[in-house]
Amino acid sequence: MDIPQGPIMKRTKVSITREKLTRSYDPESPISFSDEHIGGIIQPHNDALVISVLVNKFRVKRVLIDLGSSANIIRWIVIEQLGLPDQIVPAVRVLNGFNVAYEMTKGEINLPINTAGTIQQTKLYVIEGDIGYNALFGRPWIHNMRVVPSTLHQTLKFLTLEGIKTVHGEQQAAKEMFAVEEAISAAKVPVLKDGKSNKGEDAK
Repeated sequence: MDIPQGPIMKRTKVSITREKLTRSYDPESPISFSDEHIGGIIQPHNDALVISVLVNKFRVKRVLIDLGSSANIIRWIVIEQLGLPDQIVPAVRVLNGFNVAYEMTKGEINLPINTAGTIQQTKLYVIEGDIGYNALFGRPWIHNMRVVPSTLHQTLKFLTLEGIKTVHGEQQAAKEMFAVEEAISAAKVPVLKDGKSNKGEDAK
């Protein structure tokens, strides 16, 4: 299973709150995006599409929508907080990234993913690593849901009998997830009154 590797955050928040599940359906109807959908979005931007979904009556935030991934992924710590470790089916898989890095799975789990009231039973691979998101939905979920995502508009849409459902991305969460952090600050070099560097000597 190929998944792209993004910058890894040192700290990842896992946030879940109780919600009520509802059910919708999936007919056919045209989906489109226009400039009116980018109102309120910080521009210009190059942000990934990050949303929240419901899993077993809990809201799971920081879910990355990734067309480049052939796997759906969820973090072990999220499964623990959902109280579902006993539902994990042991299955070791190697998830490869574009930079040849890899992650071993702890197993797989089938969960009812509720997106804007539409529930899709979804298989996710469970990993233990501290990545920048709580879950990643790749092409299997996107295609099964018949979702049309737009990173430009920070929105995804899909069809139901009730009409087109729209889910807005959480742009600020995306910015926090993939922010570039300075790992090592530049060493401070003492400067003498004449402005010359005093590197290698004691400052007076």
